[in-house]
Amino acid sequence: MSISSILSIFLQFFGSLCFLLFGMKMMSDGIQKSAGDKLQAALHLMTGNRLTGFFTGCFLTMIIQSSGATTVMVVSFVNAGLIELSKSIAVILGANVGTTITAWIVAIFGFNFEISAFAIPLFGIGYLFTVIKKIRNPGLGQAIMGFGILFIALQWLSSTISLNSGSMNFLPALQDKGIFSYLIAFVIGIIVTAMIHSSSAMTAIVITMAYNQILTWQFSAAIIIGSNVGSTIDSVMASFGANANAKRTMFVHVLFNSVTAIVALIFIKPFTQLVDFIVPGTVTENITMHIAMLHSMFNIIGSVFFMPFVNPLCKLTHLIIKDDKASLPSIYKFEFPERAAHESPTIPVVSAQMEVRRMADISVQMFDRLQYGLTDLSGRFVVDHYDNLVREEDYLDQMQEQLTKYLLKCAQLDIDDKLRENINVMISITGELESMSDDCLSIGVYLKRITEKHYVFKKEDFDRLIPYLELARQLLQFIYKNINKALSKEQLDFANELESQIDAERKALKKIARKRLEDGADVKAELLYMDLVRQIEKIGDRCFNIAEQLALTK
Repeated sequence: MSISSILSIFLQFFGSLCFLLFGMKMMSDGIQKSAGDKLQAALHLMTGNRLTGFFTGCFLTMIIQSSGATTVMVVSFVNAGLIELSKSIAVILGANVGTTITAWIVAIFGFNFEISAFAIPLFGIGYLFTVIKKIRNPGLGQAIMGFGILFIALQWLSSTISLNSGSMNFLPALQDKGIFSYLIAFVIGIIVTAMIHSSSAMTAIVITMAYNQILTWQFSAAIIIGSNVGSTIDSVMASFGANANAKRTMFVHVLFNSVTAIVALIFIKPFTQLVDFIVPGTVTENITMHIAMLHSMFNIIGSVFFMPFVNPLCKLTHLIIKDDKASLPSIYKFEFPERAAHESPTIPVVSAQMEVRRMADISVQMFDRLQYGLTDLSGRFVVDHYDNLVREEDYLDQMQEQLTKYLLKCAQLDIDDKLRENINVMISITGELESMSDDCLSIGVYLKRITEKHYVFKKEDFDRLIPYLELARQLLQFIYKNINKALSKEQLDFANELESQIDAERKALKKIARKRLEDGADVKAELLYMDLVRQIEKIGDRCFNIAEQLALTK
């Protein structure tokens, strides 16, 4: 065969593969856009038990046709603190089973029908869903078009990979080396799957080549087993820069897929014989069904075996991967998850929501420090809390800057208008939280000045601040509780009432302070007292501004 013929076949194969990957990606993205909120809600409901998590992972992967997308979601949600480690393991096991549906689709529809007869009309139907206003559903249309592209790509692959092409003459030699053939196939499965980031696409390629009698039954089985290990590349990449629990989830995914693959490879002959017994017809007559069944059995058996050991696996991961440092770091880092965004544009937004909650959590912590300082004027505040308050304020400055850049990147993703509006709300909220940290630090500076200048106040004067401070605390706690939720009109009215009470109390306290000035009180001390009153009121204003933004959340 000439070099030009080999190059032509390679380019046709490469183009068909890319078209296959594009179709699968288009179908997955379309389904996520069409039912994105429901899919995210499904992941949020994984807090029931291991069985619930397993079936959630299984069915979610069946729907979106990508175990990579599911595992990236899981790792990202664990990193954001939305899913517990033990539940995430069950979801990953379910995702491994759910991904086998692609093999069945290819085996049943890919070669038993003249797919070109309906693939192009299917694409046309999908396109109509994107342009006709009465039935407009871009996500569903994109999913249908992706489904059509998938089958067109399978037909191209089948015509490119054939016995007559002479392009695969090297494969018979690789399949005739006994046990080493299985090892070669296993490694091929790992490497190619890791390169194309899709075990489903790899399975489709293997089924196509086996159907064209280029790959033997057991060689195909070894590639499929190896592809399960290669599919962990997505969770590995998603764990880069993540917290300890996200890395533990990734570790379990790699461990599970690797251990089950090695065991299956060791017992590949009896395993394939069991599949031969279950699937009707000979291997030659029904190779596609044999491969699909092997893929399913391999993952189901492995999941059933591992499920009882979820808790011991969690303990093992804690021994291997140490906890993150509990103290607040001096430098804040929150990198944009490019891989997660590629799999599902909503994942980075969910992660940002958790960081906004973390900002609110640190703001509450700063307020608690002030509450301690305002109720104990012994000077312990300066020793125990002031330096921490300075560090937290600087940390929130960094968070606001990086989160704003992060959210602006999120707004550029392929997301719907509702989510884009919510991103704008989050940008505004981060700005208010950062301003609130400035207010908290200002109060901390005043408390430090009281200690250093030895200002003396009557106990009843500072006692009057306690109810005032309590009103601000109630409003801050209300905001913290609802930080990522849409506020109803009644809830906004409640926040408005609290903010009005704070304003009224501020006026009363300033009036009392002015009266003390008229009676000859220390001018500097009373002015500082009024500054304290004003700064506490500003915290209430920040909280109400956040409440107004939350009311705009869709």
